[in-house]
Amino acid sequence: MMKSIVTQVTVSIAAVLMAGIVFADTPQLRDRQTGKYLGNLSANPYDPNSTSNPYGQYGSKYSPDSINNPHGKYGSPYSNDSATNPYATNPPAIVDPQ
Repeated sequence: MMKSIVTQVTVSIAAVLMAGIVFADTPQLRDRQTGKYLGNLSANPYDPNSTSNPYGQYGSKYSPDSINNPHGKYGSPYSNDSATNPYATNPPAIVDPQ
């Protein structure tokens, strides 16, 4: 009986902790000066707003709003607004959406 109660309590605590993880919002990228939204910093290639979605607005290597576009403002190694320029003066900020 005592073992059953301990197991139930352990499962309940694990469920509560995992609920926070499962429903947590992913960090966002934003332009530091303008606040422009640049996508979710996520490894999920199926999220339409993810920087890892190669077909999405924020993950495509052709999109002007993508950090993955080497010719765009936010992905060029020469732009001051780029995530890939180690000397950038205005790289995108990682923001907690909450």
